[in-house]
Amino acid sequence: MQLAAFFAAALLSVSAFAQGPGGPGGRQPQPIVLEADEKPAFPAAPVGFDQKRTGIAHGTIDTVIYDSKSVGTKRKMSVYTPPGYNKNTKYPVLYLLHGIGGDHREWTSEDAAHEVLDNLYAEKKIVPMIVVMPNGRAQADDRAGKNAYATAGAFGVFDKDLLGSIIPYMEANYPVKADREHRALAGLSMGGGQSLNFGLANTNTFAYVGGFSSAPNTKAPDQIVPDIEGAKKLKLLWVSVGDQDGLINVSRGVHKYLKEKDIKHIWHIDSGGHNAKVWNNDLYLFSQLLFK
Repeated sequence: MQLAAFFAAALLSVSAFAQGPGGPGGRQPQPIVLEADEKPAFPAAPVGFDQKRTGIAHGTIDTVIYDSKSVGTKRKMSVYTPPGYNKNTKYPVLYLLHGIGGDHREWTSEDAAHEVLDNLYAEKKIVPMIVVMPNGRAQADDRAGKNAYATAGAFGVFDKDLLGSIIPYMEANYPVKADREHRALAGLSMGGGQSLNFGLANTNTFAYVGGFSSAPNTKAPDQIVPDIEGAKKLKLLWVSVGDQDGLINVSRGVHKYLKEKDIKHIWHIDSGGHNAKVWNNDLYLFSQLLFK
């Protein structure tokens, strides 16, 4: 099945919850029944964790244009540098991916990555890092358009852009640490699916991998994890989803496969659906575990 059609069909379950009690066409969505091990691995973030605070230092968000070898065009990405950024200091990097309807701006417009990180820095809870938010839709016209699902296939080949152009650009133009122990890859929804696909296939490149409410995948779990021993060497493998997310079975299937293969990972259930509240909370928790 084509990725676009597969994702669109699966997302109907999310729409049912999002559109109210009757769901699309008046259909009542089936309630999600949690299994015994489906509970929060950590307490939820405190109230105000994703709100802008005054009286603290703030990071900087720049729009960066780079040459994409795989796409053959110049493309945009957002780069967040932390408060107190010093060009003479080497930083670890988190590559943070958006959802199917977003672009390089989603994490700082619809979500609040910069506010979450700024507040964590103010509380001295995270290691200073650079966060790269690219456009995961690897095609010449990389806008979502009216039908975001029509461009879903471009997400499946984004690894060529990430590995062949984005990471080399960052290592040539920013003071970043260029080894797997100082690279993380994570994302929300479609970006979560990409992170699991590309991160678990490239464990020599990334030591930290996170999937937040990951999107449906045309690959079976055993195909997502092509190197069992490599996955076991990850410093952190994170899988999370909301307890009211219609796509819960995607993350559930990944968790069960990882558990079956004895691959250490964090399995975290958020309170909520397929939305920014959940993803901001995931970033709040995930970022505190990086590069330590």
